[in-house]
Amino acid sequence: MKLWAGRFQKEVDSKVNDFNSSIAFDCVLYEQDIKGSLAHATMLGETGIIDPAESAAIVAGLQGILADIRSGALAFDPEAEDIHMFIEAELTSRIGDAGKRLHTARSRNDQVALDIRMYLMEKTAEIIGLVKQLAYTVCEKAEQNLETVMPGYTHLQRAQPVTFAHHLMAYAEMLLRDISRLEACAARMNELPLGSGALATTTYPIDRDRVCALLGFARVTQNSLDGVSDRDFCLELASCLSILMVHLSRLSEEIILWCSWEFKFIELDDAYATGSSIMPQKKNPDIAELVRGKAARTIGDMTTLFGMMKGLPLAYNKDMQEDKEAVFDAVNTAILCVSTFTPMLATMKVLPENMRRAAAKGFINATDCADYLVKKGLPFRDAYKAVGGLVAKCIEAGQTLETLPIAEYRQVCALFDEDVYAAISLDACVRERKVTGGPAPETVAAHIRQVRARLADEADIGKKGG
Repeated sequence: MKLWAGRFQKEVDSKVNDFNSSIAFDCVLYEQDIKGSLAHATMLGETGIIDPAESAAIVAGLQGILADIRSGALAFDPEAEDIHMFIEAELTSRIGDAGKRLHTARSRNDQVALDIRMYLMEKTAEIIGLVKQLAYTVCEKAEQNLETVMPGYTHLQRAQPVTFAHHLMAYAEMLLRDISRLEACAARMNELPLGSGALATTTYPIDRDRVCALLGFARVTQNSLDGVSDRDFCLELASCLSILMVHLSRLSEEIILWCSWEFKFIELDDAYATGSSIMPQKKNPDIAELVRGKAARTIGDMTTLFGMMKGLPLAYNKDMQEDKEAVFDAVNTAILCVSTFTPMLATMKVLPENMRRAAAKGFINATDCADYLVKKGLPFRDAYKAVGGLVAKCIEAGQTLETLPIAEYRQVCALFDEDVYAAISLDACVRERKVTGGPAPETVAAHIRQVRARLADEADIGKKGG
């Protein structure tokens, strides 16, 4: 019989039981559920709401259940309605009537709100750690390629020369923003809803601050209706993870392009690629492709959560049971993708010669050629037009700006001199872009140091509990 069955005159249909049950997916909350119950039972005993001896018996019983689940000695009952009912029923079977007192001054509504917050706070911290490892890996790969010249692109057309280090560090900035978003999300999540009851708190003289301290929350929620019905933290976390996955998807797309024969800028380690069942020459970037695909999955999880919440009146509604599968999937997908992506990137072989050959084509130093004229006093728009004429000459003659004779330059503009060739060399084009945020090796090296310092500062803050 269900623990809530007192009001009902007959058993619920078996199909309704299956439809209503959440034990298959909320069983992952067992640690959080037991830890929350331990704090609640301790507080009930300390305030005299229940007998201290019964509180001690509940605490001992819960600790035994936790140990048995961890060891595998106790399996989840698939017939249980949810993890909360399973643990309470198991407790009562072990310690008798004292177990029935655990739910005093508590509802499953504030209980599940507590459990999912605790679970997601732990998972968010894990994801932040993984993203930091990925950011460090990006920095290491960038540091190895400060002088590796490659084409920078707009519209997937060669545009201006940059370095591979500069290109990678764009993703370091994205990852720093991901970390910042996740940390802010976790800070807003850090509120204790337990004590909100079903929706209107309780008449018992509970001590919410004591439970808050026992569980290590930053503060207690200030409105009981909001305390049980708030799932903003699920929406926000899913949004943060979707943005993170979009960043991974964009880098995955570039890796897929770069390791194709059309680019051949990089080669993936054999451990992070697969072959074809029919074409023996193939080396497929399946990991990057799966990450790109799983980004859509995470966005779908986020959409599910927003759709589920958008029409719900206060306070708790059973629809909110649907939060768990979606947010758990988003969390698990992000953890799997980041933890696989990092070693793939770390073991990736860079092919600098191919990058430089690609940079030598496509007139990506044309802007620098125009800037050369501007520095000689020509207005930029006139310089732009002159260099456009030079590019047309090069295409017609099968030349590049580096190989076009100086006489041809002077036919277009008398301001050109022999020093133009030094000004438009790829190395000079990159080296002279020393502006903050630019691709000059010294600028990128400073950026790498800055990112590492930010990551180290955040790690120190985390160790101090900030």
